[in-house]
Amino acid sequence: MDPHLSSHVHATAAAAAEAAAAGGSPDGKKAGGGAVHVLPPAAVVILDVEAGGAPTNAPAAAAVVPADLSDGGDGGVDYMARAQWLRAAVLGANDGLVSVASLMIGVSAVNTSRKAMLVSGMAGLVAGACSMAIGEFVSVYAQYDIEVSQLKRDGTDGDEGARDGLPSPTQAALASALAFAFGAILPLLSGVFVPSWWARLIAVSAASGVGLAGFGAAGAYLGGSSMRRSVLRVLLGGWFAMLVTFGVLRLFGAAFHIDVSLV
Repeated sequence: MDPHLSSHVHATAAAAAEAAAAGGSPDGKKAGGGAVHVLPPAAVVILDVEAGGAPTNAPAAAAVVPADLSDGGDGGVDYMARAQWLRAAVLGANDGLVSVASLMIGVSAVNTSRKAMLVSGMAGLVAGACSMAIGEFVSVYAQYDIEVSQLKRDGTDGDEGARDGLPSPTQAALASALAFAFGAILPLLSGVFVPSWWARLIAVSAASGVGLAGFGAAGAYLGGSSMRRSVLRVLLGGWFAMLVTFGVLRLFGAAFHIDVSLV
């Protein structure tokens, strides 16, 4: 047995019971305005079992054990902290894949040559990456200015810790450009080495579908959301964009008798 084990007997409950039996209140005041019997202060008797049960007077001590909430059902992952960079990464990669794949398929609707598809894909990759970088830089810089102004109003603009939490426009621009290029390289490589026109369309569409499913699944896994709904949402959106681009360009070429290879 633990040598520090003690049995705590509280006399407060017994005193309250005696007062209630006598018709008074637990604090010694008799109901009905009669004589007041002052009870002795409540004492806490500690019987040390190991020491032979000698009673000693000591204040009662209550030990409060805090609950351990550090490991929740999700492993303690803060998904809200991931929201900003996850949104930028998924948006950039998905935008790059869908934009370049749709551009290549749209140009193929009015030009069946492999070189035209390659040139259109490369142009879309470079232009899209630059556009994403500039747009993200301007957007994040606006957010940076707003947060700096708020720090100045709060008088904490000189706090190094507060400034460390400010967003970086340059890092955001580079991340968006790289994410766009990463997504755009998949349809570009899948169609450039296929000689047949219909085979190129099928290859670009299939590779884009696999890439979209992968991006949707990765975003759902990192964000802690439903993987099936995320994959289905991304796939339907990407295929719809490619189908609309091909159909519009095909109709446009047929209506105006346009063949880019003759220009």
